[in-house]
Order: sequence, then C-alpha cells, then structure tokens
Amino acid sequence: MQPPSQQTTADPKRHAPDTWVVVPLFNESTVIGEVVRGLLRSFDHVVCIDDGSTDGSAEVALRAGARVLHHPINLGQGAALQTGFSYVATKPEARFVVTFDADGQHRIEDALGMLDLAKSEDAAIVFGSRFLDTRTDPGVLKRIILKTAVSVTNLTTGLRLTDAHNGLRVIRSDAVERIHLDQDRMAHATEIVLKLGRTGLPWREYPVELLYTDYSKAKGQSVLNSVNILVDLLVR
Repeated sequence: MQPPSQQTTADPKRHAPDTWVVVPLFNESTVIGEVVRGLLRSFDHVVCIDDGSTDGSAEVALRAGARVLHHPINLGQGAALQTGFSYVATKPEARFVVTFDADGQHRIEDALGMLDLAKSEDAAIVFGSRFLDTRTDPGVLKRIILKTAVSVTNLTTGLRLTDAHNGLRVIRSDAVERIHLDQDRMAHATEIVLKLGRTGLPWREYPVELLYTDYSKAKGQSVLNSVNILVDLLVR
C-alpha cells in the first residue's frame, strides 16, 4: 500500500540548499520510493540510512534519488539517526536536519512548516507534536500509553513536551553537533530529547498530523509498539 500523496506549499524548495532530510530505513521497500520522491520535490538532500534491510529497500531508495548509507546489520533506529547526523556534520553548508520516518506517516507540509518556524523564531530544535491539535487520532489506548510515555520523558528530561515520541523533528546544525546517540532502539527517542534539552538551545513544538495508514500501523505504529516504548522508559 502506498502512502497518501503529499502536496507541498508554493515555492516548495525554499529550504533546499541548507537542509538535509535524514530517513532511518529498515525493510520499507513497498513505500520508501514514494516517500523519497515526495521529499525530493521539496528538498535537494535526502539521506536514507539503510539499517540492514533484507527486502531491497536500499536499492529502491537509491533509484528514487536518495543518497543511501548502509549498516551491514540491523542496529536500530537510534544508530541509524546517529549515522545520518554524523554524515550531515561533514557538510559545511548544512544548517538544518529534518528527521523523517520511512513508512509514509509524516507529512512534508509539516516539515516545511517546522523549518519556517525554526528560521522565523531562531529555534534550534522544533519537535513535531500530534497532540497540539485534533487531526491525528491514534486511538484511545494508544493515546493513553503515549501520554504516559510523555509524562515519564518530561520527568526524565526536564522539558515540557506534549509528544515525546514523534520522529518528525527539525534540528539546527549547532544542536546536532552537541548530541551523540548511544541508545540504538526505542530508548533513543527519550535520549534525543534529553540531549537536545541539555544543549540549552531554544526549542519549540509544532502541530503535525500523523497518517496512520494500515501499512504504517503494521510496520510499527501498533499499540504493542507503544507499550514497548513505555516499558523501555520505565526499566531504564
């Protein structure tokens, strides 16, 4: 199942020269081509970190126009993000990193809006939040679990976020340079909030819509996955 088509705003490449989109990639061959092509309509630099995929995802992403970095084995999303951050750090013209999921659940319009906010308000970090408006309906049980996870994360990090486990983020290069992710799997989502918070750099939240397709739910947006996030937080 392909993700819904995404329409971008006028002047869709206004952030292209200074922004790199980092996409952790693991076994998403069905959808990654469309995700990459959609991103390239708005950004010049799309970097997929193939985290040991076995379904040809890397080849699909490469054919779609992405730069592809490879992990020979599956190391987890945190490790994939860190590989992407380290790669972008070698690009002196890079001013912002957008972290974007490979399964089609994020909207390009939201990434563009978050970049606009970062630049207009001189924010070093913009966190996407599905709970700042009512467009996203994760379901009652998942909402409860994610809200609990947010509370635990906020207690751990000292920040006051409304959505701590949203993979859509905008991070300015000076913030990227100050963090290094050690947690490879679910715990990386809290770790990145903690380390970004410790930079002391200004941050904002931005309302985003998550597209819960049948495909994205099957690939990791299930209630069980939310339970795993919460358990991972509580046992740390």
